Amino acid sequence: MEVIIHLVVTACEFMGITVVIISTMGAFYLYLKSLIKRQEEDIKFRLANGLALSLEFKMAAEILKTVLVRDMEELVVLGTVIILRALLSFLIHFEMKQDRREEKE
Repeated sequence: MEVIIHLVVTACEFMGITVVIISTMGAFYLYLKSLIKRQEEDIKFRLANGLALSLEFKMAAEILKTVLVRDMEELVVLGTVIILRALLSFLIHFEMKQDRREEKE
């Protein structure tokens, strides 16, 4: 069971990293395209959405790691990482909502 959990954790972390890379490259491509065509694109929202999704994958990996915790010190570190990632995810979603509100006004 421990080997399977390690594989799933590694897969979740890899998916999170992949989403960050693809989101960043896509946002940069849109930025360059908007410079050339002089069209306004919603680059910030797309990038923030990708980063939020990647944080969800990374948080899933951290939650799965709690199954493998052997002592209290590891649990404290994992708990701290989970709280920080949840806070980052919340802040990204909050900023995305604020940007949408400003666009509507």
